[in-house]
Amino acid sequence: MMSVTTQEISEIVDWLAQYGYQGEDQGMIRLLYTPEWLAAQNALKERFEQAGMTTEFDAVGNLKGTFVGSDPAAGAVASGSHVDTVVNGGKLDGALGIEAAFLAMKDLVATHGQPKKSLSVVSMAEEEGSRFPYVFWGSKSLFDLEDSSQMANVQDNDGVKFVDAMRSCGFDFREGHNTLMDGVTNWLEFHIEQGNTLEMEGKQVGIVHGIVGQRRYDIRLVGEANHAGTTMMRYRHDVVEAYARIVSQSIAKAKAEGDPLVLTFGKVEVKPNVVNVVPGEMTFTMDCRHTDKDFLVRFSDGIVSDMRAICKEMGIEIEVDNWMDEDPVPMDDDMTAVIQKACQDCGLNALDMHSGAGHDSQIIAKHIPSGMIFVPSIKGVSHNPAEATKVEDIKEGIDALEAALYALAY
Repeated sequence: MMSVTTQEISEIVDWLAQYGYQGEDQGMIRLLYTPEWLAAQNALKERFEQAGMTTEFDAVGNLKGTFVGSDPAAGAVASGSHVDTVVNGGKLDGALGIEAAFLAMKDLVATHGQPKKSLSVVSMAEEEGSRFPYVFWGSKSLFDLEDSSQMANVQDNDGVKFVDAMRSCGFDFREGHNTLMDGVTNWLEFHIEQGNTLEMEGKQVGIVHGIVGQRRYDIRLVGEANHAGTTMMRYRHDVVEAYARIVSQSIAKAKAEGDPLVLTFGKVEVKPNVVNVVPGEMTFTMDCRHTDKDFLVRFSDGIVSDMRAICKEMGIEIEVDNWMDEDPVPMDDDMTAVIQKACQDCGLNALDMHSGAGHDSQIIAKHIPSGMIFVPSIKGVSHNPAEATKVEDIKEGIDALEAALYALAY
């Protein structure tokens, strides 16, 4: 089998990054339905066509390029990711999955000729939720899961309406069934890890067996603001003390449970937030993730119960809003086995692992047998201009992707 070269990888990464690149310190800004986004999708369409692929956009701007197979009844194998970036992100998140799929498929056709099943690259319109308060617009649209009516009043931070931005790029809401993924029998997503597990474990490729479930909370504590000098410690209803107890106790419990559980306390706002007043009110966020739904629910419910007990003891009111509750999504066992064999055949040092971040595959896996391949992220950095992966690591991941696609399509 021929193989994609490091030179080809570097060239295509830099080529696509020109659409939205802000410079070394600012990284990438390629947000849904912006001129940079549209230019990137159109450039990809042209590049796919130059390679001999047929191309089509769906109504909302998802793009598919296909090397047509010899057996129309056999269906298609698809691979890709999302073309949008976060604000001040890196060149690889999302984009590398599109680039890797294209390079692997182009090399397969050059080496082995026409596949039996069609090979399709999919460049999804959006995943990040960086411009509008909605995530997975691209992949949800592929399976008719998007709610067009709920998007009518959605706007970005500059007051631009979602509908107007979409129409300015020549797209509009889908009417009827989206056919872009019809006939696709298998889905493979190639992605940077966005964590440091592979690097720390000294592994070349990650074979993802599942994507974690997530529960996110907004929590509000109400105590009593009072004079910092005259209010004795024993008479205080100090929300920061309650928060400190909640965090230290919860994190200790999470560490005792171990991997793959992660628990994060994030955005914190304190009132009145001055030096000489006992804080009387605060809000904070909690993010809890695990690959097992029952465990995730049991653990996070237990933490909330502990919070309530601490607040009751301290005479503090607590309000808990569990505003996000996403189930874990396992990858398909047969697809995982195909990737494992591909890694063995390529002599790669692979690790079976889970994804602690969300990906388009969590939407797609509910409809099409899916698998994911990770390549290492240097220092685990992502969503940052410093996001980087050694080109040699990308090449090894693409070798695994190509071998898996060959097994599925030829």
